[in-house]
Amino acid sequence: MILVVGLGNPGPEYSQNRHNIGFMAADELVRRHSFGPWRSKFQGDYAEGTVDGTKVLVLKPMTYMNLSGQSVAQLAKFLKIAVEDIIVVHDELDVAPGRVKVKRGGGAGGHNGLKSIDSHLGANYRRVRLGIGHPGDKDRVAGYVLHDFAKSETWVAPLIDAVAQAFPKLLAGDEAGFMNRVAVLTAPPKPKKDKPAEPVATKAAASVPTTPAATAQGSLAEALKAALERKKD
Repeated sequence: MILVVGLGNPGPEYSQNRHNIGFMAADELVRRHSFGPWRSKFQGDYAEGTVDGTKVLVLKPMTYMNLSGQSVAQLAKFLKIAVEDIIVVHDELDVAPGRVKVKRGGGAGGHNGLKSIDSHLGANYRRVRLGIGHPGDKDRVAGYVLHDFAKSETWVAPLIDAVAQAFPKLLAGDEAGFMNRVAVLTAPPKPKKDKPAEPVATKAAASVPTTPAATAQGSLAEALKAALERKKD
């Protein structure tokens, strides 16, 4: 069994925050792969499903970000899910907007949700880092992550959709394949190449009409040429 944890804050006032992209990804994963209904337990909302024959639980902790580890630890310990079988999906300041990176273990990088999980279960779980970009100044980070995505950030929905669509590769342990698939699915369409213009000379030649007079002159010339050749013989 694999436990997928989407990080975010509960409540409609936070639902579209950059900090809640983990919740958004969890919702799309459950929808796309036709999981069962959301249920409330273990200080969170969870849904069960099967992807490519593997049982998967998706959890959204309802403890607020800073205490996410409490919910994750309760569910993992109750169902005896090893930390190595946990995948945490979260927002990442140090990854470009619309990009995704996957790694196992490592530091929390200042992310309070990861810090809380680390304190309860250790750090040896996989992280799906969904890039939201950095505001450029560390003093602006709190306001930035707790602010809704701007309308101009049109990459959000395609990224969430791509993560859910490519998830079977991640589940199979193909992290490179997962990241590559997400990149392909979110790549902008290639511009269409213009058809080469037809050469002017060809157009001019094609536009010259063949008149009956011209045809007659050509036939007469051929007849005279044939008569001269007969005389020579």
